[in-house]
Parts: sequence; C-alpha cells; structure tokens
Amino acid sequence: MTTDSGELAQDGTREPGDAASSLRVAKSVSRPFYLYAVLANSLFQRGVFVLYLGHQGFSAAQIALLQTLLYIVSALAEVPTGFIADRVGRRASIVIGQALIGACLIGQVTLSGYGAFVVLFALQGIGMACVSGAETALLYDLLRLRGAETHYVKVKSRYATFGATTMALAIALGGSLQQVSWELVYLTSACALLLAAAVLLTRVPEIRGEDAAALDEPGGADDEAGASPGPAGSPERAGASLGKAAVSRRLAPRLASLVVVSALMHATMTPYFIFTQETLSHQGTATALVSVVMSAGYLIGGFAPLLADRADRRLGVHLLVPLTLLVLVAALGFTSLGLAWLTVGVFLLAVGVPDVTAVVVDNVFNESVPSRYRASLLSIITFVESLLIGCGYLVLGWLVDRAGPTHGLAWYTLVPALALALSVPALRKGTWVKREKTG
Repeated sequence: MTTDSGELAQDGTREPGDAASSLRVAKSVSRPFYLYAVLANSLFQRGVFVLYLGHQGFSAAQIALLQTLLYIVSALAEVPTGFIADRVGRRASIVIGQALIGACLIGQVTLSGYGAFVVLFALQGIGMACVSGAETALLYDLLRLRGAETHYVKVKSRYATFGATTMALAIALGGSLQQVSWELVYLTSACALLLAAAVLLTRVPEIRGEDAAALDEPGGADDEAGASPGPAGSPERAGASLGKAAVSRRLAPRLASLVVVSALMHATMTPYFIFTQETLSHQGTATALVSVVMSAGYLIGGFAPLLADRADRRLGVHLLVPLTLLVLVAALGFTSLGLAWLTVGVFLLAVGVPDVTAVVVDNVFNESVPSRYRASLLSIITFVESLLIGCGYLVLGWLVDRAGPTHGLAWYTLVPALALALSVPALRKGTWVKREKTG
C-alpha cells in the first residue's frame, strides 16, 4: 500500500478488538476532522456577502446569476475533481480546494468589476468541487482502514454539528467585523480556510484510491481484521475486479433513485433556506428579526445531526427520507398562508430535519461504493445534487418574481412532492439499496 511519508503504513492498519477499542480508534481519527470542520466553516462573509455584492453595485439579478454560476460550475467540476481525488489523493484535493476558495475570497476584496467576480465565483465553484466528496471519502476510509467504520454516522453527525454551529457563530460575528471593514470580513475567512488546510496537512494521513483498494479485495484489511469485505457480487467485491465505468453501471440501478430523491431534497431545502429571508421581509418581519431567525436556523441545523445515529437505528433510511420530504412539503405549504409568525415557526421546526436525514443517506452512499473509487462516485452524486440545487435557485427565483415570495414558495412545493412520490416504492419495499442474491 502506497503511503504519504509512511504515516499510513504506521497508523492505517485495522485494529481488531472490542467495541471500546473501536470507539477509541474512531475518536483518534475524528479529532483533527472536528478541528478542520470548525476552521473550514469560519466563513464570516456568509451572512453578509449579498450586502457586499450590492455594495459593489451589482443588481439582485446579477447576484442571483453569480450564485447560480457558483453551483453550476461546482456541479460540472465534481466528476473530474473526484477522479483527481482518487488518483492524486483525497487530502491533496481538499487542500487545493480550500486554498482556491481562500484565494477567491481575497480576490473579492481586492478586485472590482462584474467580469472579475464572474471569474472568481467560477473558480470558487471549482474549489468547492475539490472539497466535496473528498472530505467524506477521506474520513470514511480512514475509519474503515482502522476498523471503526461502524462509528461513521456518529462521527459524521458530530462533524456536521461542529461545522454548522461554527457557521452560525461566524454569521453572527460577520456583521460586527463588517463595522470595521469589508476587508477584515473576507480576509479573516480566507485565513481560516488556509488554517483548515494546514490542519489536514499536518494531522491527517493521505489516502488515494490505490491506498484504499486493499479494502475491496479478498485478503485485504477486512480479512486481516477477521471480517469479510462483503458477499460475492457486492459493490465492495465488485470494485476489486471492475473498472470505474463498470462499477458505475453496476451501482446505478441500486442507488439512482436515492441519489435523485436526495438531490431533490437538497434542491428544496437550500433555496428554501435562502428565500425565507425575502419571504419574512415580504410578510412584514423586521430585518433584525430576520437575521435572528436565520442564525437560529443555522444553530438548529448544526445540532440536529446529533440525532442521526438514533434516527437511523429507530427509523432507517427508507422511512426517514419520505418523512423528511413530508415535513418540507408541509413547511412550504404553511409558509404560503402569509402569516409571518407561522412562517417562522415552521421554518425553525423544519430546518433541522434534512440535516439529520442527510447524514444517514451519506452513510448509505459510503457503504454502497467501493473504496478505490469512493471520491469519484461520491463526486458524481454531489454533481447531481449541485446541479439540481442550481436549477432550484433559478426555478424558485422565477416563481418568486412571478408570484411573490409567499406564493412562489407554495408553487415550489411541487419539488419535494415529486421526490416524495419517487420515494414510495422504497417505502413499500423497506429498502433503498437493492441487495443482490448470493448463492
């Protein structure tokens, strides 16, 4: 197994043992990721960037186009950056991505003109693609190499909580930093991203697709730990003998429906979260209170993933996904009634549910793809999600312009309703990933 300066060879072997030993291993693997999550989400410009773009003289339509460009470019870059993460290294891909995003943030306070911002947002989208997929692949495979992948849902939920709560605090502090200067807001965010990259470089070993390939093969780390890498014909065994294209074709029938449904869930929640600001303002809510509601939403979304492990054990993904979509349909429907207090209430109740479900779905994806191609295949999944989120922004923006913020959200209920309809077969069969029969 190839390693980075021998660190994976020293620490990357699986350690068989009891549950307590496995938990200790999971904690040692996860600690630097928690620190990374805090630094990577210290984005102080996140809550005021629209105001900054307006300060630059850009219209609302121009700002919307920049956001759409960000997601579309990120989606298009997902597949090639995923392949790079598997070939060059997951850690290297994340470091490159965070450095690129940090450079773009610096560029936004040193350059001017709409053309320059188009280039910066496009490059930032590429940076986002370098990070997404690679983060999950690196964390999951490090746990798997140490025989602690059963703790992934718990680790990932805490990782998400650290990230989201930090984001909420950063948003709250961003307004105060802006009172000093816009440069301070953006440069502080860029420094935090560079520190996050430094944490990975100094405290997390590198993993490439070829490093993780032994996990897919008989006699690999799984067998050394006394565990089978999966039944014959399973995705993990398939990865040992099939190429990327063959693996993708083999997995597609199993995961396609869950990928689409999950993507539609994200394409509902992400624009809903952003456009709720305008909806509340349209319904007569003061700007200061809107800011408080948004910050509370981030905090709720931050702590909600801590419930993911329990939700997975009690409900399972086949029930959790349809229930989440039902919550989103109800939230958009109640918002359309035009009552500000009701809009606030359903928003705060609904905002955390998709964050719980996202962790559980993420675990299903990780369990269903071979390690050697994990970053590539997760990037394909993220490509679908990013593409539908970008389209969601365009559709909801058009609906808001035509019907107003309140009724626009009501029409957008059709998106989670479609996802809910697609989830019915899984609800009836009690499974999302179709298991192959073994002899």
